[in-house]
Amino acid sequence: MSAPQLKELTREEVAQHNKGDDLWVIIDAKVYNVTRFKNLHPGGVSVLTDEEVAGQDATEAFFGLHRYEVLEKPQYKRLQVGTIKGEQSVIHGKIVGETSKVPYAEPTWLSEGYHSPYYTDNHREFQKAMRVFVDENIYEDAQAREDDGKRPSQEVFDKMAAVNLHAMRMGPGKHLQGLTLMNGIVTPEQFDYFHELIITQEIVRCGARGYGDGLLGGKVIGLPPVLNFGTPELKAKILPEVFSGKKFICLAISEAQAGSDVMGLQTTAVKSEDGKEWIVNGTKKWITNGSFADYFTVGCKTEDGLTVLLIERGPGVETRTIKTSYSTAAGTAYITFDNVGVPVGNTLGEVGGGIFVILSNFNHERWVMCCSSARSQRSVVEECLKWATQRKAFGRPLISQPVIRSKLAGMIARTESVQAWLENLTYQMTHMTYKQQANKLAGQIAFLKSYSTQCAQETAKDAVQIFGGRGITKSGMGKFVEHFYRTVTFDALLGGAEDVLSDLGVRQALRAMPKNARL
Repeated sequence: MSAPQLKELTREEVAQHNKGDDLWVIIDAKVYNVTRFKNLHPGGVSVLTDEEVAGQDATEAFFGLHRYEVLEKPQYKRLQVGTIKGEQSVIHGKIVGETSKVPYAEPTWLSEGYHSPYYTDNHREFQKAMRVFVDENIYEDAQAREDDGKRPSQEVFDKMAAVNLHAMRMGPGKHLQGLTLMNGIVTPEQFDYFHELIITQEIVRCGARGYGDGLLGGKVIGLPPVLNFGTPELKAKILPEVFSGKKFICLAISEAQAGSDVMGLQTTAVKSEDGKEWIVNGTKKWITNGSFADYFTVGCKTEDGLTVLLIERGPGVETRTIKTSYSTAAGTAYITFDNVGVPVGNTLGEVGGGIFVILSNFNHERWVMCCSSARSQRSVVEECLKWATQRKAFGRPLISQPVIRSKLAGMIARTESVQAWLENLTYQMTHMTYKQQANKLAGQIAFLKSYSTQCAQETAKDAVQIFGGRGITKSGMGKFVEHFYRTVTFDALLGGAEDVLSDLGVRQALRAMPKNARL
């Protein structure tokens, strides 16, 4: 069926349709016939029949209560009967690949007229392609799966694999050699941590925290031990499966008895009588992607100390979904290993050397979380600036209230400081080996993660105050703020709790303290 022909109407003509049985409104130079809809209106009939709305321009009233996306829904699009003669719509919804013009909605390097010493033209081209990819292939799936709790769609994994995003999320390295990255925009030799930062921050723009972890967050932390410590035979089998998005992997370290206390793990691995297998028994808890993982990178207690094994899903492996504050799309799981046989060739690193395997990726894991936290805070700043300028309270725009401007000032300052520190550390990473990063940056990255998540929690609290009741409502104007407030503590805990990381930063600083330093 073809769409109805839209008429050009004057405001005077629209004003004549102001009764209950003949009810039109104007929203952003578009004319809507809401006569049949009035009884279905969630806010009641009286809102639409009010003399300041019926037959009038309801743009301000509409955007004081609804997001633009409401107008894009098919059932509401069908209500449009015309446009206002000589006027143009100026408000628009999400445009694929668009860079926001809202102040502080984008990091400085993406804002018009600003400069950065860190990003090259290649980074800028890569960012544009990545934003279009996320907008076209990930965003809608993120909203749907965050709501229904199902794992991200296989179609999304396949599209990511087609441009080798799964491999790029492991950071720069030999694993990228021979791959075509983002349709050739960046070569494996060019790819650096700033490209990876861009990937993480563009995905975070979806505003779906559980889905974000479900989008193979477990792989980002579970695959590096295989990549760095697996045998050539093991890597030849596992890497192609995971990079193609056909098999999934997660990191299984935490237990009910041991969270940050890695050395307190209780899961055991004992050699079989013929010495060809490890027999694993124990449980793991809060494991991201565990519900749908095919492989588990598991910390075990052995006779010689902590050892890390790669365990394939099979007999004796059972996973149960854990419901947390965010969506089950993340696949957070409780895992039981019951006499699971694991080939000794699946040992990652040396027997008894598991602590080095586990610690080797902590810097990268925490840095990724900092990238995520910085971008999510920025998205909340954009939401709050939009809301404060369009919402009226006490007869004036919300932004006219000094207390609101004060909250926004704090949010912006925190967001900008986190991004600036993050970019400085990322620059250091591009000029250091993995070993040098462990020596020089472990403390700084720990500090940044602790600082960024503290900032995020302050911003979440202020954002809810700005949005009021809408800030604790899962739908409507404040839905992204509500989601951020509900899930912000995940980054504060995963990868190390704030207090533990702050202490780590100080302890590393003390190790570098010169012995002759005196006041």
